[in-house]
Amino acid sequence: MNLGWAMPLALAALAGSVWGWWGLAGSVCVWGMAVLLAVGCGRWRWLAMLVVAGLCAWQVTEQRVGTLPEGLSRQDVTLAGKVTQVSEDQGLTRMRVAVTHCAPREAGLPSCEALSRVRLSWYDAPPLHVGDRWRWRVRMRPPQGVANGYGFDYAAWLWREGIQATGYVRDSSVTQRLSAASSNMRDAGLAFLDTQGLSELATRWLAALTLGASERLTQDDWDLLNATGTTHLMVISGLHVGLVASVTLVLLRLLARGVTPGHWRLATWPWWLAGVATLAYAGMAGFEPPALRATVMALLGLWVASGRHAPGPWQAWWLALLVIVVSDPLTVWRPGLWLSFLAVGVLISAWQGRPAPRGVKGWLWALGRSQCLLAPFMAAAVLIGFERLAPVGPLVNLLAVPLVGSIMVPLGLLGWALAWSPSLAMIPWSMFDGLAQGVWKGLTLAAAWLPVWSPPIWETWPLALILAALGMVWLIPGLVGYLRLWASVSLLALAVVLRPPGIAPGRVVVTVHDVGQGQLVELRSATQHLLFDTGPRYGSGFTPAESLWPPGRHFDDVIVSHSDRDHAGGVATIDEMHHVTRWWGPPEMPVGIATRACRRGVGWQRDGVDYRFLSPVAGDVTRSDNDRSCVLQVTAGGQRLLIMGDAGGFIEKRLLAGLESPLAVLVAGHHGSRTSSSSAFVARTRPEQVIFSAGRDNTHGHPHPEVVRRFRRAGSCLWNTATDGALRFTLGVPAVRMHPARPPGGVEGACIGVESGG
Repeated sequence: MNLGWAMPLALAALAGSVWGWWGLAGSVCVWGMAVLLAVGCGRWRWLAMLVVAGLCAWQVTEQRVGTLPEGLSRQDVTLAGKVTQVSEDQGLTRMRVAVTHCAPREAGLPSCEALSRVRLSWYDAPPLHVGDRWRWRVRMRPPQGVANGYGFDYAAWLWREGIQATGYVRDSSVTQRLSAASSNMRDAGLAFLDTQGLSELATRWLAALTLGASERLTQDDWDLLNATGTTHLMVISGLHVGLVASVTLVLLRLLARGVTPGHWRLATWPWWLAGVATLAYAGMAGFEPPALRATVMALLGLWVASGRHAPGPWQAWWLALLVIVVSDPLTVWRPGLWLSFLAVGVLISAWQGRPAPRGVKGWLWALGRSQCLLAPFMAAAVLIGFERLAPVGPLVNLLAVPLVGSIMVPLGLLGWALAWSPSLAMIPWSMFDGLAQGVWKGLTLAAAWLPVWSPPIWETWPLALILAALGMVWLIPGLVGYLRLWASVSLLALAVVLRPPGIAPGRVVVTVHDVGQGQLVELRSATQHLLFDTGPRYGSGFTPAESLWPPGRHFDDVIVSHSDRDHAGGVATIDEMHHVTRWWGPPEMPVGIATRACRRGVGWQRDGVDYRFLSPVAGDVTRSDNDRSCVLQVTAGGQRLLIMGDAGGFIEKRLLAGLESPLAVLVAGHHGSRTSSSSAFVARTRPEQVIFSAGRDNTHGHPHPEVVRRFRRAGSCLWNTATDGALRFTLGVPAVRMHPARPPGGVEGACIGVESGG
């Protein structure tokens, strides 16, 4: 296997991309492999490696330093740019903009001319098209998201997509369309599809499969595809681009055989035209990252298959990686890159040196063998990248891949070839419509039969390694059959006997989740699983609670402190997605679901942990909604945690006489508002650790600077979910140690000063 220049240069590109974000220490391993491969090589290869690495590092660094300055967060800015992507949902238009001009509206503020790509929301926007150029008045903030250490990481997604700021159009009356988008074949095709009378499902899928318009797919489409492990079928990727390249090549070679029967095998034009067809098909998708990866791989695959001064399969694999990473270094952080190259690498290992299959039976066997070999590797990669498994995925893909790839995509493309006569185009498209309906029903039944599964976080890596080892057992050539079977049974048995580390009696693990401007606290003991508050619900309808756990979790108790939307916003989501034994809420205050009353003195003990409500007092319904909040004290091993909800100074004064001090941990009342955490309360409780559950750049100024100063004077260690992310600690151990999702300076458990919202 002669990998020539491809492998060291590809590793240099990876090292440069990693270096641009993590620095030299983060890329030392990749650099080490690249240097070892280049030992003994001439100075030109060393120079090429340095140039490639430097280019990738520079591009990534430009992306990082070009983000919106903090000083412009939520300030009015004049922005001009070109719309590159647009989607609409219930009156809200979301768009990506390639920035051409950016300037703050007030003097003395930082410059934003370095911005290149932003994501904006626009309520009640006029019709927008990709390619339109506009000038807006906007408010933006640097790319950020909640940090919980698990689940969907919005900030990381923004980084991978190259988005340097997010925001919204502030005043539609002063916006100006600078120029309309020039007409293009893709938009014309989408408009043509909408007039053909196909079902909505077929129109969406046909647009996605043939024109790369994945933005046409609904959330229900994505949910079903994710649940069945078939997302790759509806995005123009290797399957579709490879199919177009292969079918075009076969047809053109048959044509060459008929035109020049004497020397058709030597004709090169079929290979060139197959490459052109591949580029044209991917171009319809706008060369989005999946299509770009597939195009590079398909073109190199055509070169390898031609045998004309061609590289070997593995050299082409490394060369494709080099081209893709150099063209877009941010792709290194996109799971799709590694899923694609893993799949191709497994197929190369599985088929290199084997004779090509012959006949229908041979190709069916090859398809089945490929899917079976891919299944454990892809499951392991998806588990690491997305923290979920679609158990039904391998079986569904065994049927859906040939159906979609070999029948539905050709039918869709044939319809476009006949689009000059709409009546003729409707013949293959009607067949496509019927198949789409059948596939939808089949996927729905499969998802209901074996729903998507998200294992506990501690189990993700062990299970992924077991799946990868299982794949290697069947991929490595030369192993005796009974050894493969014995190893497979052993690995599967190991996966079955994996058990989570237990929580000792007398201890409770507490997580204050990062949910933005709101509150959601999770408590787990040996046999008890409890939530205090459910987080906010935003204007878009999104609730952070829906992304914290996979569906089907069981909660023994869910306490809703009061009815404010930042505390009770996730009630409906949790009730719909999970199983709850008991709901608790303030007396005579509706929180969206039937509840037991949390009254002072009510409590219980479990696993050596005491749970006790300190407020509200029975019959006290005259106070404000905030002061009627449920207040919970948790005691484990002599250490006390107090969760105040939004209770203010009046309730604090009432609690003073009965509170023991010091508190181990206090979740500050009302997110650190100046109406809570009075001087007397702080002096009485003397909490060792204080947590403010607040959103970054929140408009309320939480936590208030004066509240922060009070706790600092009391010697408390201060934490804020807005800056530290989710905070996890264990009560009932010799010393409470805080574990933030964003460790300060890369060190867990450090006690640092909290940033106030003022």
